[in-house]
Amino acid sequence: MASHARTERAALADLLAEVGPDAPTLCAGWTTRDLAAHLVVRERRPDSSPGIVFKPLAGYTDKVRLKAAARPYEQLVHLVRTGPPRLSLFGIPGVDAAANTLEYFVHLEDVRRARPDFAPRALDPELTEYLWKRVRTGAKLMLRKVPVGVELRRADTADAPVRVRKGEPVVAIAGPPGELLLYVYGRKDQALVTVEGDEDAVRRLRETPTGV
Repeated sequence: MASHARTERAALADLLAEVGPDAPTLCAGWTTRDLAAHLVVRERRPDSSPGIVFKPLAGYTDKVRLKAAARPYEQLVHLVRTGPPRLSLFGIPGVDAAANTLEYFVHLEDVRRARPDFAPRALDPELTEYLWKRVRTGAKLMLRKVPVGVELRRADTADAPVRVRKGEPVVAIAGPPGELLLYVYGRKDQALVTVEGDEDAVRRLRETPTGV
């Protein structure tokens, strides 16, 4: 999957360069400059990574990111485009594909879908299958706070629904794999899916934070 990680990275770098440092993103409170700084720090400052998921350390993570964001924007975009240094964890063969395919797919859509002229992309079929595999295995973690059952249904095939969250009643989320992935990663308002089920259960799903 390294080729897809590289392709998504290159597409995001191109878009960051095109829209400039002050464009909106779907990441709350972040401009494209903030997002670029996050990606640079993520691959080059492992000491700041724990704060991404461990809230008591979030202040340090933000401090490192804000320092990076003060660099020239063109430099940030160049670092995003060229990827991690060889001594970075993300520079280890295989890690880029495993850790960055989803990261860059989601953040590319964070920039694309914050624009008024947004239109869905036609994805490579191999990438689509990879996203389906990852959303099936990762949805349990992403939906861990959801107080109802959830099943995912592919809208582009006749595959059977996949139950990814235990509980009753069950809410069904249907759409192409990439859209399902964006939904469980917290991009609920922008993901092109349909959500069906008990009205109160659907409301609780929509109101419950999802993602990391």
